[in-house]
Amino acid sequence: MNPLSGGQKLEAYLRKVAQRVQNPGTLNVGFLEGATYPDGTSVPLVAAVDEFGSSRSPPRPYFRNMIAEKHGEWGPALGAILKANDYDANAALNQMGEGIKGQLQQSIADFDSVPLAPSTIKAKGSDKQLVEAGHLMNSADYEVIR
Repeated sequence: MNPLSGGQKLEAYLRKVAQRVQNPGTLNVGFLEGATYPDGTSVPLVAAVDEFGSSRSPPRPYFRNMIAEKHGEWGPALGAILKANDYDANAALNQMGEGIKGQLQQSIADFDSVPLAPSTIKAKGSDKQLVEAGHLMNSADYEVIR
C-alpha cells in the first residue's frame, strides 16, 4: 500500500483558493439605478414597462426570455471563468457581468413576438420592437458589489 504524499501542498492550495473565492460579492445585471434617457426619463422604469407591460402596451418579456434561455449556462461558465482566472472571484464576476450583459443586449435586439400597434409603427417609422435609438439596449449594464 502506498501512503499519500503531498497532502500539505494540496491543503495549502485549497486554502489559497478558498481565500480567493470567499466573499466574492454580488453581480447585478440589468438597468442600473441612475441610468436615464437624454430627457431624464428613467431607463429602469422604461425597461420595466417594456418587460411587464402597462395599461397602454402589452408585455414584451425580453429579460425573462433571456433568463429562461441562458440561466443554465451561467453556473458552468462561472466555474470555467473562475478556473481560468486562478479563482479570482472579482475578475470572474466582472467577466460574467460582461457576458450576461451581452446576452441581455442580444435579447433586446432579437425580440420580435408582440407586434407594435399600427399607430406606433407610423410614429416611429419602423416595426422593430424595443429598439428605436438603441438607448435601452446600450443602457444594459452590470455591477459587482463587494
